[in-house]
Amino acid sequence: MKAADLTVSTGSHWHSGARITDFSYNTLLALVPAIAMGLYHYGISAAGVIGTAMASAMIAEALMQKLLGKPVSIADGSAAVSGLLLALLLPANTPAYMVVVAAVIGIAIGKQCFGGLGANPLSPALVGWAVLRITKPWVGYLDFDLALINYDLGFSMQYPLAVLKASGASGLHDFNTWNMFLGNQTGGIGASAIVCVLGGGLYMVARGLVRWEIPLCFLLGVFIASSLFHLVDSAAYAGPLFHIVTGNVMIGAFFLSTDNSSAPINRWGMVAFGLFCGMITVVLRVWSVYPDGVVFACLLMSLFVPLLDKLRSSPIVVRPATIQITKKAQREGASS
Repeated sequence: MKAADLTVSTGSHWHSGARITDFSYNTLLALVPAIAMGLYHYGISAAGVIGTAMASAMIAEALMQKLLGKPVSIADGSAAVSGLLLALLLPANTPAYMVVVAAVIGIAIGKQCFGGLGANPLSPALVGWAVLRITKPWVGYLDFDLALINYDLGFSMQYPLAVLKASGASGLHDFNTWNMFLGNQTGGIGASAIVCVLGGGLYMVARGLVRWEIPLCFLLGVFIASSLFHLVDSAAYAGPLFHIVTGNVMIGAFFLSTDNSSAPINRWGMVAFGLFCGMITVVLRVWSVYPDGVVFACLLMSLFVPLLDKLRSSPIVVRPATIQITKKAQREGASS
C-alpha cells in the first residue's frame, strides 16, 4: 500500500500580540475623517443615523451574548465598528427604525448566530445593508436620488452610478473625477467621502492592521474589469477612474472586504479575493439592476473564503518515512 503524504501547516494558536480592541479602535479612528465630511454635508440627520446604528449594534450584541450565556464583550469595539460601517453606507435621512432593524439583524443573524466574533462568515454591516436593499418596501429609502432630494450641497445631487445606469457613459458630462475624489458627490454618509476613506485606509495599512493585498487587488480588479468594458464601448461603459471614485468602491476595498472574520488569511487567497471582489463589483454595476455592486460582491466572495484559504504558496509536505526516521533518532538520542 502506498503511503499517503501528510501536509503540515502552522498551528493556529500562535499569538501575534494583536488585540481586537486595537483593531476596532484604530478602525474607528481611521473613519473619523469620513464621519466629519458626512456631518459637514448632511448635518444632524447624518449624526442621528450614525448614533442609532452604533448604539443598536452594541445593544444587540450585548443582548445576544446575555441570551446565549456568553460574556458581554461590547467594550472590544467590534460591534461599534459594524454599526458605523453600516451607517456610512446609508443615506443621511434613513428612517431610524430601518437603521435599527439593519443593525440588529447584522449583529444577531450575521454574527452572534454563528458563534460571535471570529466565527461569522459574513460581515455584519454587509448583512444588515443587504437586508434593507432587498426588502421591497424599503428600496426607495436607499435610492440616493430620492432620499437626498431635499439637499443642495453645491454640486450635482444626482447619484453618479444611477446616471451611468440610466444614460451610459455619455451622460456623465456633469461629473468631474477630481471633484468626486474630493467627496463632492451624493452617496452614503461616509462612503462618498473618497479622499477621506482612502486616507483612513492607508492609515490602517501603514499600522499593519490591514494587509495591503486585498485593498490593492480590489482596486486592481475594478480597474481591469471596467477597462475591458470601456474598451468594448466607451459610450456605454464608464472608464476605470470613474468606477474607482464613485459609490462604495473605496470603503469596500479598505474596510468592507478586509473584515477579519470573512476574509482569507493567506496571501494568495487575499489576492484572489480582492481581484474577484473588484471585478464582480463592475459586472454587477453593468449587468444587474443595482447601480452599485460592492456589498453584494463582498458577500458573494465571502462564501468562497474557506476555499480560498486552501490556496497556500508553499505547503510543507512530510512523508511517513521521514516521521519514522525522526522518531528513531529521538529514541536513540534518549537512550544514549
